[in-house]
Amino acid sequence: MRLDKHLHQCLGISRSQASLLLRSGRITVNGAITKSGSLHVNEQDIILLDDSNLQKPGENLYYFMLHKPQGYVCANADANHPGITQLFDIPQADELHAAGRLDVDTTGLVLVTNDGQWSHRVTSPRKQCDKTYRVWLTEPISDDTSKLFAEGILLRSETQPTRPAQLEIIAPCEVLLTIHEGKYHQVKRMFAAVGNHVERLHRERIGALSLDANLPEGSFRALTAEEISLF
Repeated sequence: MRLDKHLHQCLGISRSQASLLLRSGRITVNGAITKSGSLHVNEQDIILLDDSNLQKPGENLYYFMLHKPQGYVCANADANHPGITQLFDIPQADELHAAGRLDVDTTGLVLVTNDGQWSHRVTSPRKQCDKTYRVWLTEPISDDTSKLFAEGILLRSETQPTRPAQLEIIAPCEVLLTIHEGKYHQVKRMFAAVGNHVERLHRERIGALSLDANLPEGSFRALTAEEISLF
């Protein structure tokens, strides 16, 4: 949607009034002053008027925990896989987006919302929101892996090592890994860097919020007010 149309819907002003408002420099999109009404925005963008979040009249904000199964993508559906919003049997499903993605073959906790400002707080690198994954490996974990991960490890095609990560060994081929950033395919690349291979990956926790043990795979539930306030 064009930004000027979004302002029209949120504020009830005409397109010409929206243009004047934009030229005044009072509108920011994702932290940057924006004066072009033709800019295309979506539900993940944070659009502020004088530091106040713009919300369409009558728009309800939704916050969900999803137990993601394999075979679903966290973005829009592609030619080969459905999107996670197809798991939501609510009228507003097409307004939802994932606050932090998982690969198509990864299962576990995904936070889903239509509140762009909240999802930004979940995913912003400045927040350093830690995430815990249960990892099943093809080879037994080597003795020095915990130390290497705790010191930070240089991944292929990167110039800076990862931030220190915590590894808890559950079994020879099963571990819990907590990371504090979100590089592309980071968990898989970390184990590849030490000569191992991830066979299966499951996210158990984001920040202080853990996946509900009673939530079946493929199901979702609304977050409580206390859970929403964690971010």
